[in-house]
Amino acid sequence: MNLAHATVLLWVWGCLQAFEIVEKENIFQRTPCPAFLMFDNAAYLADMSFELPCHCKPEEVSAVVWYYQKDLGGSHTKVLTDFDGRVLTEESQVRVGSDMLVRFSIRMFSLLVFRAQPDDSGLYFCGTRKGDYFYAYDVDVQSGEGMVATFKDQGQEPFADEHHGSLHIFTTFWEWTPCDRCGVRGEQWRIGLCYLRSPGLSPRYRKTVPDVVSCGSRAVPRKLRARAREHSPELLVQSCVVPCEQKAAQEGFVAILSYVSKLGSPPWVPQVPIQFHWQRLGHGLIISCPGARPEHAVAWDKDRQYFYRTQYLEGVNRSMRVFIDHGNHLHIRFTQLSDRGIYYCWRQGVRVAGLRLGVTSRGRYQPSFSDPETRSAVELTLIGYLFITAVFVTIHVCRCCCYLFHCRPNFSP
Repeated sequence: MNLAHATVLLWVWGCLQAFEIVEKENIFQRTPCPAFLMFDNAAYLADMSFELPCHCKPEEVSAVVWYYQKDLGGSHTKVLTDFDGRVLTEESQVRVGSDMLVRFSIRMFSLLVFRAQPDDSGLYFCGTRKGDYFYAYDVDVQSGEGMVATFKDQGQEPFADEHHGSLHIFTTFWEWTPCDRCGVRGEQWRIGLCYLRSPGLSPRYRKTVPDVVSCGSRAVPRKLRARAREHSPELLVQSCVVPCEQKAAQEGFVAILSYVSKLGSPPWVPQVPIQFHWQRLGHGLIISCPGARPEHAVAWDKDRQYFYRTQYLEGVNRSMRVFIDHGNHLHIRFTQLSDRGIYYCWRQGVRVAGLRLGVTSRGRYQPSFSDPETRSAVELTLIGYLFITAVFVTIHVCRCCCYLFHCRPNFSP
């Protein structure tokens, strides 16, 4: 009876699993493709990663190809496909500023674009190799360079809405992030992107709210898009305090520590993985939090010093040597000996990693144009030479003019 019961259970489990697979495949049968291609509007902040699902396709299509156009009907179209042996891209392997053709991946008919940039804004089509389109998106990636930070603890308020006749420009905020620290005072924030309302929008673009799309949407005429470009994204920040979740330590690990502590002083055991790094004195350093994205709640500490965005956010003070940018990276300009220590990273309210930073004045530095400091030095040198050349040419032109017009100064006594 036990063997028979086991056989029946395995058969039922296999039927249920097969039924689940069939149900997943039948999703596209229940979602017919529109007869007239429409564009779903979606807005993101620069350096974010986004996913565009292909919500419908014919049942006989087993694989999809994604296409990209800057503007509707443009002559240049990028083909995004993982066929012909292309290796799937991982977000951790993507570099900032690389072309979109090495920053995308297709998984289960969905397009994933990693670390999107404003140049990635445009129209995305889900279709086949033959160029048949089934579903489309209107993607607007807004730059975070001019982002304005508003601190509620200081009594600041977000920017007021703009009204230009029938054009209404405003900010739409996302949900609050979790508190970036636990057990101590932390911060949470919400990202606000630029949206507008206008009655003269193209009907081919699908809108969640009537006549409302993101400011960079292709549904907005170029004149209105240029006017809305001055309304930059916003960041709303406020303080928060949450308790830490207690995690039970492993008994064996605790027993080993107690035994070692009896032999001498208790050893220092890091609570999170710590990486060691040596930095040359006077050079810049950018530290990233592992697995963090711009929309995550990320915090930085140095030993027992907390870097709050109220004081260390980029743009708060132009003379800051240590600051946090809008992509949650910690910047250290012109490293000093006082920068030595352990820098801890919090992600979504949990401390996840640390970096022990050492500063040295020794070692040979190999200059490279990929280094921003090398590029800055070259630019300053070229600007200096251009300035000296301009002064030299101006002096000689003036002397030539004076000679031609017989106005040479007489230096004789």
